[in-house]
Amino acid sequence: DRIPEPLLHEAALLKTEAQAAWVAARARSDFPAFRPYLERSFALQRRIADALGWSEHPYDALVAQYEPGMALARLRPLFATLRGRLVPLMQRVLDRPPARRDFLDRDYPVDRQKAFARTLTERVGFDYAHGRLDETVHPFEISFTRDDVRITSRYRPGYLPAGLFAALHEAGHGMYEQGIDPEIGRSALATDIVNLYAVGGASFGMHESQSRLLENRVGRSRRFWELNFGLLREAFPEQLADVSATEFWRAVNHVRPGLIRVEADELTYDLHIMLRVELEAAVIAGDLAVADLPAAWAERMRADLGLDVPDDARGVLQDVHWSTGYVGSFPTYTLGNVMASQLFAEAERDPAVTAGLEAGDYAPLKLWLNRAVHRHGRSRTPEEILQAATGSGLDPEPYLAYLEAKYPLAEMG
Repeated sequence: DRIPEPLLHEAALLKTEAQAAWVAARARSDFPAFRPYLERSFALQRRIADALGWSEHPYDALVAQYEPGMALARLRPLFATLRGRLVPLMQRVLDRPPARRDFLDRDYPVDRQKAFARTLTERVGFDYAHGRLDETVHPFEISFTRDDVRITSRYRPGYLPAGLFAALHEAGHGMYEQGIDPEIGRSALATDIVNLYAVGGASFGMHESQSRLLENRVGRSRRFWELNFGLLREAFPEQLADVSATEFWRAVNHVRPGLIRVEADELTYDLHIMLRVELEAAVIAGDLAVADLPAAWAERMRADLGLDVPDDARGVLQDVHWSTGYVGSFPTYTLGNVMASQLFAEAERDPAVTAGLEAGDYAPLKLWLNRAVHRHGRSRTPEEILQAATGSGLDPEPYLAYLEAKYPLAEMG
């Protein structure tokens, strides 16, 4: 209500124009062609921040649109804690001989990938009586009501994990929407009734916690593949004839710094997010010019991940977010990782959940998440959900403990 209607109208027009310019510029790796649109986009987002109101930093107003109660003053110490332990852990892992991965790049027919993704998402709890799985260029979840929830994935015939883990990720989002209490369905406590589709989570970060929990805490766990690798090998008997469940688990948990955020592993992903948050916050504050973004990006990639950025398509132009006005949404990805581990650690204290995970029965975990998170829709804040479910506010310790316990083992060749 605080953003003037003309400003919203201007933002909507610019979004269409800037996104088309971004698609063309990324294809040619041509930042100068996109720069005028990006300058307009950031300037408009600063005006939106001013209209929303802020006290300590203009970025806070933008972040709060996606994560109520969050601010840069809370994000920076969280990021410092994560970086302080993730970077040394990454270095220890990289010092080990890499696990075998050659079999991931064999020919995997897309029709069989789709069928297996359907089987896997159904096993973990996505309800196909009230949803569907389709193919798309970029994976997403959208729901029109809790009884019509659609998830998508993208499949690469020469690389198996992409489609499977995208499907699990989107199923986590979808199960959140399917689990909202019917008493608050299609109300302001459940859904984005202005845009006429359901975005029922307490925040973007809480929503991301459910997708990352299913994708990583369940889908990348050793026990998950001990139980489900036999089904995968039935789907691809020739491609996986010489592969064990342990080898597959290690391969899909491979750690290697890369240029692309959406392809990053668990240990490096949050470093990609921190880079984007610091840069967009600096631009919004007027401390960094849009023209200097490519150089600043390259400098941070060298410092954080030890990589040289060869071109802008694999650097500052890789994400759609800035062209569409989603400045302030990047922190929610890391917040989702942190919340996911807090919730999962608490869920594992329930004997029914741990017995189910050990046996390949994911219904107890789904029930726990439904009671603790899903059913509340937007009726509770993320902090209220975390406090009620775990007895604590936002806490990175369970996330870091999980990564530090897992990765020396997962990367042993």
